[in-house]
Amino acid sequence: MRAAGIREIGDPVMLLELPGPRALRPDEVLIDARACGIGNWDEIARQGGWDLGTRPPMALGVEAAGLAAAVGAQVADVEAGDRVTAHSLPLREQGAWAERYIAAAEHVAVVPAGVAFDAAGALPVPALTADQTIGDALGVRAGETILVHGAGGVTGGMLVALAAYRGATVIATAGPCSASRVAALGAEFVLDYHQPDWPEQARALAQGGVDAAVNAAPGGSIQAMKAVRDGGRLATITSDPPATEREISVREVYVAPDGSRLSRLVRLLAQGVLTVAVGERFPLEQGAAALARVGHVAPGSAVVLEP
Repeated sequence: MRAAGIREIGDPVMLLELPGPRALRPDEVLIDARACGIGNWDEIARQGGWDLGTRPPMALGVEAAGLAAAVGAQVADVEAGDRVTAHSLPLREQGAWAERYIAAAEHVAVVPAGVAFDAAGALPVPALTADQTIGDALGVRAGETILVHGAGGVTGGMLVALAAYRGATVIATAGPCSASRVAALGAEFVLDYHQPDWPEQARALAQGGVDAAVNAAPGGSIQAMKAVRDGGRLATITSDPPATEREISVREVYVAPDGSRLSRLVRLLAQGVLTVAVGERFPLEQGAAALARVGHVAPGSAVVLEP
């Protein structure tokens, strides 16, 4: 089986020839991968900073979409031949950057016919992260004012869209080239994060501070907290939670696999509530080049591998 991965922790990504998938356990789905998502989290895994549950030599990747090639005996919600997507950890055998990927059935979602595989493959990690932040960590409610700091990226855009979908007024930060796109996703105000007084601008727009903020900009949570009202809420997805002040609750969010939640998010993608723009596509042979392009394609665009 062809895969993109590493022989040792820290090695560059290379094309690997791995044994074909083993026989499925009762609670597993074998995915014939058509598109595999790539993110900065994969670079963390390559360097050994994220334990995926297996050891090299191994395929990298934690999300993929394709066809269900086979299902375990106890799987009820997925049938062979279904279009599916998944973010599944710990890895059951190999990572998702491969021709075939074994996922826990409880982490798999069926993909509607109108959703392209490349969009479905790049959806799970950013969408689950955004939904777990907006819904679980912050509990965003209709009528609240929410700040999304770092809205120009793929996950940042989904944070904006999901907060607006819940009926919140969204203030976002992004670069000038991303402002119109972020506004189209649901932000009522888009502030230029290059301006040092953007937290004060956000406080003024929210008439004393936002009810809640989410930081999606590396190292940006302290700045985001400045925009939050006393007693408000802050969540960060960039592993930089600040010390609590002014009775502001602080949450740090790490994505968790969740097939039922992913099923709902895939439906929102099909309805146009969520969008995934794929900027560049690479074959497995160019896995290293694909990983190097993360963060360097058009703002808000994803990179995918197509086995």
